[in-house]
Amino acid sequence: MSDELAFAMGEFQALFPVDRQYAKNHMWATRNGDRYRFGFAAYAVRLLQDVYFLDWSVDAPCRLKSGQEIGAIESKKAESTLYAPIAGQLTEFNSAVIQDPSTINTDKYANGWLFEIQGTGTELLSPQDYVDLLDSVWEKTQRTIKGQMNSD
Repeated sequence: MSDELAFAMGEFQALFPVDRQYAKNHMWATRNGDRYRFGFAAYAVRLLQDVYFLDWSVDAPCRLKSGQEIGAIESKKAESTLYAPIAGQLTEFNSAVIQDPSTINTDKYANGWLFEIQGTGTELLSPQDYVDLLDSVWEKTQRTIKGQMNSD
């Protein structure tokens, strides 16, 4: 069995390590006890391209609801609001990524992590369920991408 699952994004492959879980908002999660460390999955990094600004609208520690707005990200391709992937206690931000967001592009599954949340993680998906989710929304995503390209 492979250590990763692949999802074809047109001519590009997004790879997803199977040693973690995934959130519907395209973040990966690794568990350490009752804490989860989150970062952007390859799918999100590929769509964003060249992340250059990251800003948090909350401070650690604080209580979060799943789906609560927590910050914003800017990249070559998009500006986007960031939302909490799970409910729980936000315990820590990765200060290195705040100072140099390009780490998200170059080391997304290790040093490019974003934050940690203490919680149950019941909202998280298995790697296969996440790839199945991507497959179910890929056609719509392609239309959105093409629409953005045509508006440039």
